[in-house]
Amino acid sequence: MRFGKRGKLSPRFIGPYEILDRVRAVAYRLALPPELSFIYPVFHVSMLRKCILDSSQVLEAPAIPLDEKLSYEEEPMAIVDRQVRKLRSKKIVFVKVLWRNHTVEEATWEVEKDMQVKYPHLFQSTG
Repeated sequence: MRFGKRGKLSPRFIGPYEILDRVRAVAYRLALPPELSFIYPVFHVSMLRKCILDSSQVLEAPAIPLDEKLSYEEEPMAIVDRQVRKLRSKKIVFVKVLWRNHTVEEATWEVEKDMQVKYPHLFQSTG
């Protein structure tokens, strides 16, 4: 497993991280964040890539509240669209939900009944 993910799409490189000190002639200790505490922080030079810092390309990440397991609860913001899908003997109503901390392109289709049970406040204004 590479950095907590499996398969072909697992990240090969993560970072950038600050070099704390030189351990040997070809090994360095990095300042890794707490979520990577399961990784030994000393790396060989061949595993490191040069990073040229460009302050104009630095983006501020939005602050997302995390619990002790480093996860957070997705909260729906609004219903963007509605769609009825027809099967042979029944009709299923889907709603397109816009989630907090996500863009419109990342909105997902969810079953309307399930969303009404979990989040009734979304359906009060639509009637």
